Amino acid sequence: MQQLTDLTAVQLLAGYRKGEFGPVEVTVQALERARRIQPEVNAFVRLTEEDALARARASQERWRRGEPAGLLDGVPVTVKDILLLRGHPTLRGSRTVSEQGRWDEDAPSVARLREHGAVFLGKTTTPEFGWKGVTDSPLSGVTRNPHDPTRTAGGSSGGSAAAVALGAGPLSLGTDGGGSIRIPAAFCGIFGLKPTYGRVPLYPASAFGTLSHAGPMTRDAADAALLLDVIGAPDARDWSALPPVPGCFPQGLKGGVRGLRVAYSPTLGGQVAVRPGVAAAVRGAVARLADLGAYVEETDPDLSDPVEAFHTLWFSGAARLTQRLSPQRRQLLDPGLREICARGARYSALDYLAAVDVRMDLGRRMGRFHETHDLLVTPTLPVTAFEAGAEVPAGSGLRRWTGWTPFTYPFNLTQQPAATVPVGTDGDGLPVGMQIVAARHRDTLVLRAAHALYEAGVAPGGGRPGQSSVSAVR
Repeated sequence: MQQLTDLTAVQLLAGYRKGEFGPVEVTVQALERARRIQPEVNAFVRLTEEDALARARASQERWRRGEPAGLLDGVPVTVKDILLLRGHPTLRGSRTVSEQGRWDEDAPSVARLREHGAVFLGKTTTPEFGWKGVTDSPLSGVTRNPHDPTRTAGGSSGGSAAAVALGAGPLSLGTDGGGSIRIPAAFCGIFGLKPTYGRVPLYPASAFGTLSHAGPMTRDAADAALLLDVIGAPDARDWSALPPVPGCFPQGLKGGVRGLRVAYSPTLGGQVAVRPGVAAAVRGAVARLADLGAYVEETDPDLSDPVEAFHTLWFSGAARLTQRLSPQRRQLLDPGLREICARGARYSALDYLAAVDVRMDLGRRMGRFHETHDLLVTPTLPVTAFEAGAEVPAGSGLRRWTGWTPFTYPFNLTQQPAATVPVGTDGDGLPVGMQIVAARHRDTLVLRAAHALYEAGVAPGGGRPGQSSVSAVR
């Protein structure tokens, strides 16, 4: 018999409407799942059980009266411990942040979820201040992959990805400054969307500036569309937030991919060495897009690797973030973070502005590219999940996480919507993600193409936690 923890948010809401089950039963099962997976995967910084059950009971009473509070009333949600959740500390993976404080404010996306009746299960793990593409920190330790706990869950939203994949809530809020939603979603076999910058308001503003986005991490594209409808509302605390979109994102899922012009770039013009198992899975999914009626052309955008510009912006942001720490407090930082902070502090204002110039030119080139191509499709990552606790794969010769994420960070520079869809596994049974990118403000198009793959059975829906190798879930 199917567990309630296997269901998507859309399925849970349908069950609530029909009276087949209620938010209390669902929340109890989700919390039990979270407790069971925690010792092996370490997805959570903390569970907020008392608050979750109180919100579930209030939701159940609203459903009993036929008066749900909003679009996600009674649906369990987790929140990455970068985003503020009222009444609970947000430590951001750092021993330099004190638990003492009022903690009396929600981040904009959290506030919208609260208004819509969502049930908050807890805060998920992050590397310190979300600085890298894997999830481990001096504060909370290593977060592990649901499919093989010896491997990384990816990062920086690794706890969120693991929680969703294993049924500890169908929805999670992640953040993405260089791939931090898409990387762990791909490694853990779930759906992740980095919306157009400003679509989901952020507060407090990220030290990494306009590289950082917030967005949905879910079982499938339909759940992401529903979640984006809720969290995509403007918030006065973010001056760069976009106005509401006309209509709603779930309605935009219809229509499939027939007639869409899809550019397939398997290696960004030979710039990226992609593992054979990854390449094969992505190529198969691209072929399915063609079968569904898309016009697919293998071609590459004019995208010379902008990694040095990205490093200038990213490392400068890290330096600014930790600027006021005393030498003693600085010793508490992750050594890798401490290293990039030192490098970031050496950049000049002219260095920073030169990186902005690179970014603007990249945005121009991608804007022109999308005049003739509706979508760009690439592997999300050139590799599958590697050993847990390492920033880079063993034997790769790489120094920083950006060395194995060349498909993700360029689209933080350009602020485009980009999603990862699970499209199979490699020879070791580890998930492979395919990235779908559209022009700025075309989030609906990304969701529509992803949904078509789920509808066609290319992408496995529902998270399938029972098939995970994590022994606590079996």
